[in-house]
Amino acid sequence: MNHQRWLSQNFFMFFFTWGAYLQYWSGWLAEGKGLSVTEVSFIMGFGLVARAIATLFAYPLASKFLSSKKLILYLVICSLIITLIYIPANSFTSLFVITFIFCFFYPSLLPAIESAATQLVQEGNVHYGKSRSYGSIGFVVAVLIISGIISFSGENAILWCMIISLFILLVIQAMPAPKSLLVQPTAGDRASSYSMRGLFKIKGFSLILLIVILLQGSLACSYNYSYLYLQVLGVNPLYIGIILNIAVIFEIIYLSKAELLSHLRISTLLLIAAIGSTIRWIIIFTFPNVWAFIFSQTLHSLSFAMAHFAFIQYITRTLPKQQLSNAQGIYSALAMSLSAALLTLWGGFLYKIQPGLAFLGMIIFTVPAILIILGTRNKYRY
Repeated sequence: MNHQRWLSQNFFMFFFTWGAYLQYWSGWLAEGKGLSVTEVSFIMGFGLVARAIATLFAYPLASKFLSSKKLILYLVICSLIITLIYIPANSFTSLFVITFIFCFFYPSLLPAIESAATQLVQEGNVHYGKSRSYGSIGFVVAVLIISGIISFSGENAILWCMIISLFILLVIQAMPAPKSLLVQPTAGDRASSYSMRGLFKIKGFSLILLIVILLQGSLACSYNYSYLYLQVLGVNPLYIGIILNIAVIFEIIYLSKAELLSHLRISTLLLIAAIGSTIRWIIIFTFPNVWAFIFSQTLHSLSFAMAHFAFIQYITRTLPKQQLSNAQGIYSALAMSLSAALLTLWGGFLYKIQPGLAFLGMIIFTVPAILIILGTRNKYRY
């Protein structure tokens, strides 16, 4: 099995489902299920809490008993089954419970596939940026297809798009995987495995983690309120998908060429990402029109892609193989989930006051990130 192809296929199809979830789930809950913005914020915020708990505790534990291939397979099966339970649900309580359970399984696919990627990179079999760019392409394709379907069929089609795409991801798991990902951890491996606590004894890890927590958390409003914000600006649902895709197109461009910047210091990459993110949120607030929003989307290549690549570069270069799952679990839990959960709730409060204010509120994380990087990059030499 070609390792690069296997990883690219899994990235592509997972991020196809991620496009349905990340960009449209809030809109589906609001428009398809009739919930208020406050109720949606509450559900999605606690969904991120469930994701944080799962990726911080359940995922690293499961990775000590299951091979990477089996873990990905089981997560896909559970996600698909739970998604089907959404069909009859209509009340706030039922949607809250289902979403909480769904977020306990489905988002763990991200660190599972990312851990497989970093393992293959360490073995020298793949180029991370090349395969990861296929994930971004899958995201773009999903947003374009789903936006077109919504314009003809309405928001209820979002759920069916998720169900179908998860089923396709399940079919992909039947294909051969790299042999190293089929290895089942033994009792000896678990006894000698590195503890998650040991990560924080590695020089610089805590600092790098704090910075990416701040930067990735600041993307909460972009993920959860961009669709609703563009509706406020009067944009046709068909064009919303195109506008949202601009961010991912620039993400693809960066990731496909990311190795060209791999010689730069991790702190330099993170500083550029933090400055670009801060400018992005200021632009959306200062110029409340669709053209300013479109321009701000180009900065996603910095605010997300560069920060993410910097963290992957750091753990690939610095951490032993046994710590990759732990690092991915902590990163997904704290940077991609818990910080985003807090800022989703914070953004929902600001959104009710003024939609654009929700985006400006994200600089509460990005400005401190800039200051931390400037104050520590020479001392810690990262």
